[in-house]
Amino acid sequence: MPDPIGRPENDDAPGRVAYQGAPGAFSHEACTAIRPSDVAVPFDSFAGALDALRSGDCRTALIPVENSTIGAVEPAATLVREGGFKILADVWRPIRHALMAVPGARLSDIRTIESHPIALDQCRVNLGKLGAKIIVAFDTAGAARDVAEAGEPSRAALAPMGAAEAYGLEILRNDLQDSADNRTRFVLLTLDKG
Repeated sequence: MPDPIGRPENDDAPGRVAYQGAPGAFSHEACTAIRPSDVAVPFDSFAGALDALRSGDCRTALIPVENSTIGAVEPAATLVREGGFKILADVWRPIRHALMAVPGARLSDIRTIESHPIALDQCRVNLGKLGAKIIVAFDTAGAARDVAEAGEPSRAALAPMGAAEAYGLEILRNDLQDSADNRTRFVLLTLDKG
């Protein structure tokens, strides 16, 4: 009988859990909170993470399927519905977006803000007040990594607060999400062998 987080009874060996994003992404944070003894394995896309589950490269996958502010997280929700997976856990987690840039940059310096389209949607109203050009990235933490590598004070990323620490950025503003109660539902999946 599996436990509530999907480890078979008497199986204490760490597994590999696939997620979409770069280290420091919301999905990465959720993996380390929900499956702390497992190795979190990043993929560039939701499909890539689910393919790793199908191939057996990863034992489980953690995928965001719904957000309290914007509704379904597409295309992830569709991939999960159509994929023939078994849900081992279903967890809502608070999502707080931070605006970050290279050390020394000021909010008045920012000309572009980069992030995943789902994150940008959750912050649409507050981002509109900043007047910067919005650039779509493959991931929140990936955007933070790109901003750090570029080293340009006119670029900022919208990402989890932990991404600022991971990539050596400074937080210019916390809590850019439009809803104070912004939460995302993650599902922990395994292959449905039944």
